[in-house]
Amino acid sequence: MPMIRRPRRLRSSAAIRRMVREHHVRIEDLIYPMFVTFGEKKKIPVSSMPGVYNYSLDEYAAALKDVVEAGIPAVLLFGLPESKDAAGTGAYDQHGIIQEAVRLTKKHYPDLYVITDVCLCEYTDHGHCGVIQDGRVLNDPTLKLLAQTAVSHAEAGADMVAPSDMMDGRVGAIREALDEAGYTDIPIMSYAAKFASAFYGPFREAAGSAPQFGDRRTYQMDPPNGNEAMLETALDIQEGADMIIVKPALAYGDITYRTKEQFGLPIAAYNVSGEYAMVKAAAEKGWIDEKRVVMESLVSMKRAGADLIITYHALDAARWIKEEQS
Repeated sequence: MPMIRRPRRLRSSAAIRRMVREHHVRIEDLIYPMFVTFGEKKKIPVSSMPGVYNYSLDEYAAALKDVVEAGIPAVLLFGLPESKDAAGTGAYDQHGIIQEAVRLTKKHYPDLYVITDVCLCEYTDHGHCGVIQDGRVLNDPTLKLLAQTAVSHAEAGADMVAPSDMMDGRVGAIREALDEAGYTDIPIMSYAAKFASAFYGPFREAAGSAPQFGDRRTYQMDPPNGNEAMLETALDIQEGADMIIVKPALAYGDITYRTKEQFGLPIAAYNVSGEYAMVKAAAEKGWIDEKRVVMESLVSMKRAGADLIITYHALDAARWIKEEQS
């Protein structure tokens, strides 16, 4: 009788499945996005993202305790200013919401790694990621403001800056500004492969950043374009990016894989708001097993080549990982 290869032998029990598992999601892989705003005693639920809140600084400080106790090593901060204007001045105000949140974080939890989103869309009254003239988003005038924002975050104590605007040349402008200000050790995690995705809808509610006219397709990438993502990544690396974000994650695993294969830099997959909201909605209906779907989704990002995962599921995932290990 001919020998039959039986892969099922290595699936026969939970113990052997764990032993031969090829990829793992670790708590150390997780980055937790958080939204902060001015005021006091505010913990405002984001209706389209159950379990996600806009925190005033006092509530944010309390929420950080859960992050630290979960063992999550890093947060990614987004800010909602008190007021907005055409130039997005709240983004680079020395006492802006992100700057104050960074200081507060470092005061209470100096070892927590703080990454700041660098963009103008949350701070502009028009909701776009750059300077507007005659209805157009101007690239080069925006670079100075983005660089100024990144430096202000570093001055406040941020460990890493993450430009998400998708202006051409912004990584180089930020790197130059950081170096000139003496922050040569602050790394840049670039949203190099950021697509103009329909999966961002709930985030715009959370961050109050929906464009007041048009959309962002003239600067975020067209979803069908994989080769363009490689070009954007190559350019950002040339300009000084230390890490790369692929955004969204679930529908763009091929981009994560290609990016890792071609460039080898550390990659963070951003498990975005719409992906989170879909899982939460289906779980609330009882249509899916939330834990299994979340962990399967996260490990798919690791399998595709992601080193880190930015996810709103981070607190739950950390708890589930601990339960699995106990």
